[in-house]
Amino acid sequence: MGRPTEFKNETFIDFTKPENRAAQQKALDTVLASLGKEYPLYIGGKEMKAGATFASRNPANKEQIIGHFQKGTAELAIKALDEAWKAFESWKRVPAAERAEVAFRAADIMRRRRLEVNAWMILEAGKSWAEADGDTAEAIDFLDFYGLEMLRYAGPQPISPIPGEKNALVYIPLGVGVTIPPWNFPMAILTGMTSAAWIAGNAVVLKPASVTPMMGWLYTEIVREAGLPGGVMNFVTGPGGSVGNTLVEHPKTRFISFTGSKEVGLEINLKAAAHHPGQLWIKRVVAEMGGKDAIVVDREADLDKAVEGVALSAFGYQGQKCSACSRAIVDAEVYEQFVEKLVPRIAKITQGDPANPDNVMGPVIDQGAYEKILSYVDAGKKEGKLIFGGEGDSSKGYFIQPTVFKDIPPDGVLAQEEIFGPVLAVIKSKDWEDSLRIANNTEFGLTGAVYTQNPKKQEQALEEFHVGNLYINRKCTGAMVGGHPFGGFNMSGTDSKAGGRDYLLLFLQAKATSVKVA
Repeated sequence: MGRPTEFKNETFIDFTKPENRAAQQKALDTVLASLGKEYPLYIGGKEMKAGATFASRNPANKEQIIGHFQKGTAELAIKALDEAWKAFESWKRVPAAERAEVAFRAADIMRRRRLEVNAWMILEAGKSWAEADGDTAEAIDFLDFYGLEMLRYAGPQPISPIPGEKNALVYIPLGVGVTIPPWNFPMAILTGMTSAAWIAGNAVVLKPASVTPMMGWLYTEIVREAGLPGGVMNFVTGPGGSVGNTLVEHPKTRFISFTGSKEVGLEINLKAAAHHPGQLWIKRVVAEMGGKDAIVVDREADLDKAVEGVALSAFGYQGQKCSACSRAIVDAEVYEQFVEKLVPRIAKITQGDPANPDNVMGPVIDQGAYEKILSYVDAGKKEGKLIFGGEGDSSKGYFIQPTVFKDIPPDGVLAQEEIFGPVLAVIKSKDWEDSLRIANNTEFGLTGAVYTQNPKKQEQALEEFHVGNLYINRKCTGAMVGGHPFGGFNMSGTDSKAGGRDYLLLFLQAKATSVKVA
């Protein structure tokens, strides 16, 4: 494809077509035959080993090992920072157009390897075929979008003229940073946050999530093939305690880009704020930290569409999305009718090993998540009425049924805490105003949706529903690069607006210059 002239989102693969289904199955079979290998670190353009490894496992079949990855150390993390600074000295001088070309080549390579990336993700992250393909497509989008954005930022910037002076404003890179992506969008978010950093002229140390390291290795292979110089992107796997904390706290770290839980995000922000000897800057932190997202169903809503939107938003990828609907706030006038329609819709969801394309829902990511989610199910039984699901089975993989509670109090545990799993709290509101009050009554502010046919209520929601991404009469998941810049308010993070025109600014700093002319 080469350099795009304008941004266009990747088209999702239609797996109802026999030829596409056969091609994805072939890729899955190929990957299944490649499981269990050992993968290195990649530091300063060289592959390295750490002396000890850990296994990545299939959450749908926990005895199946995806691969063995290096258990990095604090010393190796520091070496990665040192190598990144060496590479930065030359990379920062590479013209923006050349850096963008690397991104465009990486996008083309990922297109070529798309089915393979999907297959690895299905096995390592437990994603359905459609969810995995959407993830890979979004990763491609990020490469193209940020490449084009860098060309825009590298061009002349508007500035007010001053008589007798030649003035300009240019954007320059920050230095060396750390990216700590999540496991739930293990290729899309990893690619977006890491690529943005080096496209902007920085060098970066990538520490992938420990449950999905294979996706980080695939990304490493792709950018190497695309021609990204050694040291500009360094791949270090290992524990958050040793590797992650070392990278966050080190005085040579200029910025940290993190996506994950509120608790870890706040800890990173606190550690990054501390000044260490030899540190020349205030570290910049970009954090996306989760949500407690609500869909408001008004008495004037199309209930069939609302039910569909809630079902898709709550149980897509087992509810393991920071944008997932975990609260359905329903007007009392249509509350019982909504619940009656919701239960049979949830009953249609097929669950099992996502390697089988007929399964819409797969497992949750690991034992820790499984136990945590089931503890919330227990809490829900005390707070409200269980109307669907509620059971788990970890005999082979970490499967939890799509679970729905009704009559959950707005201030209850299930209405306030991020569960990050397939558990939906249905909450009754008195009226429209009460619905908005309940929707805003959390510490988070990431995504939300409103179903109503009333134009005035739509306008009021657009003004008063306090979230970073708000949707009217559609689901609250599925943000598209370019069209839905993504990031939230309050404890949902720093409102980074990934996939938007402001995002690269987080990895750049502006330098104003003025030359006196005769």
